[in-house]
Amino acid sequence: QVQLVESGGGLVQAGDSLRLSCAASGRTFSSVAMGWFRQAPGKEREFVAAINWSGEIMYYAGSVKGRFTISRDNAKNTVYLQMNSLKPEDTGVYYCAADPRGRVGGTSTEYNYWGQGTQVTVSS
Repeated sequence: QVQLVESGGGLVQAGDSLRLSCAASGRTFSSVAMGWFRQAPGKEREFVAAINWSGEIMYYAGSVKGRFTISRDNAKNTVYLQMNSLKPEDTGVYYCAADPRGRVGGTSTEYNYWGQGTQVTVSS
């Protein structure tokens, strides 16, 4: 079992940066793949980034590639999403998710555990 809690969201201006954190509890955090998803008002949840258990493999959505960086610190049971050069279209609720099977995928149904989400709002 994995429990996830996101934090770090807020209201920022276009061009600003934020770092989201996802604190995990459970016995198997170090061996699970982790992902970030986001959901804008009126839209379906979309993939943002994923990272494998060791942190050696990362996968990004094209819309955030070059601006966002996913990382993890297994000693602290935490995964991060560093978001730079934020745009208004990045606005949404950001969720972290875990896949104990270790798959680094971009489909929400591949993930078994989800956090409650943290709101990111980027103004023009």
